[in-house]
Amino acid sequence: MRRRTRIPAPPLPQRDGVDPVRVRLPMDGSWASVGEYLVERLSGAGPGVVRAMLDAGQVVGADGRAVAPDAPYEPGMFVWFHRELPAEVPVPFPVEVVHQDAHIVVADKPHFLATTPRGTHVTQTVLARLRTELGIPSLSAAHRLDRLTAGLVLFTVRPVERGAYQTLFADRSVRKEYEAIAPYDPSLALPRTVRSRILKERGIPAAREVEGEPNAVTRVELAEHRAALGRYRLVPETGQTHQLRVHLSALGIPILGDPLYPEVTAPVPPGDFRRPLQLLARRLEFTDPVTGAEHSFVSGRTLEAWRSPERWAGREA
Repeated sequence: MRRRTRIPAPPLPQRDGVDPVRVRLPMDGSWASVGEYLVERLSGAGPGVVRAMLDAGQVVGADGRAVAPDAPYEPGMFVWFHRELPAEVPVPFPVEVVHQDAHIVVADKPHFLATTPRGTHVTQTVLARLRTELGIPSLSAAHRLDRLTAGLVLFTVRPVERGAYQTLFADRSVRKEYEAIAPYDPSLALPRTVRSRILKERGIPAAREVEGEPNAVTRVELAEHRAALGRYRLVPETGQTHQLRVHLSALGIPILGDPLYPEVTAPVPPGDFRRPLQLLARRLEFTDPVTGAEHSFVSGRTLEAWRSPERWAGREA
């Protein structure tokens, strides 16, 4: 049985709540130096960028010392560095902490803020903000919400315990309840349980339903309605990408503010926060796998299209 390689602790501190990048040199290869490999491996960074980082001593080994550009290639060696972060428009909404103890942090995320660093969203994420604001560098996400969805997200404090909380979501042991604002259709029979197979292909923004064994199950209930708008209670049994958005669109009641369903619309300019998706992760309930405590958390946020439909209609115009 092949032994798992032990990964050393990062020798560089976080920057703005973001971990340094870690690269492991392949066990086989014909590169003469560490620098030669990194220039090839990180060619997407742009001409001369990696060489300049090496020359400036910004690439370090496990001992925290700068790696010389001409240092001999060492198979299996780990190196770390901080990449240049993309320019990001600040998301002007706070992250509210609903609960914090020695093991977990439950955050109430605003619309437009990504859960964890990914792509062009790095420092403008819930994780980076909370690491900085709470002073907990070890904080990690146990699951994720779409950037456009608001509501409750669970984070773990201790890395050794993260797996136990992630397993709760993998085993569907967390009861999640969402709220959505969408058109009201009096002919639509509710409540109902929607089952379908959802396929999300890499590089394609929208997911789609396809033939086959269902992998997405959602309970859809109408909580109340006002004229042409309905407030819906959604209880997912599974966690496919965009599942709730796909299912409501398929029912003919797409969620207000959705840029992907039923049709993909043109991207809004950076900094345009006028049309938040009217989807909220309202409730999280689970038995704590570490302490045994029974947890039930509720978001304090409300959806604008229901709270102030006139204002929402004005924004949609």
